[in-house]
Amino acid sequence: MDKELIKDAGNFDELLDIKYGKIGTVKRDSFEERAQYFVISEMLREARKEAKMTQEQLAQKVGTKKSYISRLENGKCDIQLSTLYRIFEFGLGKRINLLIG
Repeated sequence: MDKELIKDAGNFDELLDIKYGKIGTVKRDSFEERAQYFVISEMLREARKEAKMTQEQLAQKVGTKKSYISRLENGKCDIQLSTLYRIFEFGLGKRINLLIG
């Protein structure tokens, strides 16, 4: 990647355009998807730690395996929306609000 282009980026969105392409391109969509998985995995890890629970304890509470919680926290697998709700709301006592824009 051309360092001059990066240096000339005026904001973060322009930097993303340079590095991953414009919104709607395959490369940018892939980056955005990975970024969302990262955010969800970090939120899950932090909420679990805040609740002072181990991965094993959370898994038992929501009826899954520790290895699944670990993979989620490391962004290594997809998650269904119903499972996300079950983990956060039932397992961790957190409310989930979705914003679709």
